[in-house]
Amino acid sequence: MVVSLGLPDVHRFFVSPERLAHGKVEFTPEQSRQLATVLRARPGEHVIVLDNGGWMYDVELAAVSPETTSGIICSRRLAPNEPRTKLTLYPALLKSDKLELVLQKCTEIGASGFAPVISNRCNVGTIVSENRRQRWERIIVEAAEQSERGRLPQLHPAILFPQACEHVRGRGLSFIAWERGERQGLRSVLVERLKSGASARPFAMNLFLGPEGGFTEDEIEMARSYGIIPVSLGPRILRAETAAIVGTTLIMAETGDLE
Repeated sequence: MVVSLGLPDVHRFFVSPERLAHGKVEFTPEQSRQLATVLRARPGEHVIVLDNGGWMYDVELAAVSPETTSGIICSRRLAPNEPRTKLTLYPALLKSDKLELVLQKCTEIGASGFAPVISNRCNVGTIVSENRRQRWERIIVEAAEQSERGRLPQLHPAILFPQACEHVRGRGLSFIAWERGERQGLRSVLVERLKSGASARPFAMNLFLGPEGGFTEDEIEMARSYGIIPVSLGPRILRAETAAIVGTTLIMAETGDLE
């Protein structure tokens, strides 16, 4: 977790805005334990704090203990590493370890949000408990800190497939990855849509990704009826978690957000 602020090896932490007041920052108990016992930080050392609103702060630690850690804000500036394209992923509800990989890697690449989708071929025994949701949120935070993001991707509640289709109506350009039937390549569609110039680039994009068994033809037809474009991610059949990483990378690359 290193940031270029003229300070070597500076660790980064997201905090809620209410913990930033009067030129000071109060870290959470979990962050305090990490600073004191894992990182062995000392007063006078510097860290980077992010408010999830686009600002990053250079903070000098004033007091460090496993229970309570505080710091003094020395300066602030806009976080530079957020993508211009706001990409929301709608991955089918996968087994926990696979969805965790999607959350981690796609946060690193640049996704702005995740909305797990319950589709026809999902494992209906997968329950989104509060503990599991909290674990997913921690994975997103850790991935965002590691990759020097300026904002945390939003984790939406799990949603049924028809509701997800309705949710993206009128909200940017939407795609659904499909390994069968008539569809264009995702990269080809992006090149065609973006070739008219930067002024015509969609600000928001959405990408639906299926479960291990893929989407059904009925689901694809429903998606088409909502203006969601079926696309291929290439000539080879990808695992669900691989498809999410590839699709996110293609969109970020074609929109210039990996340059």
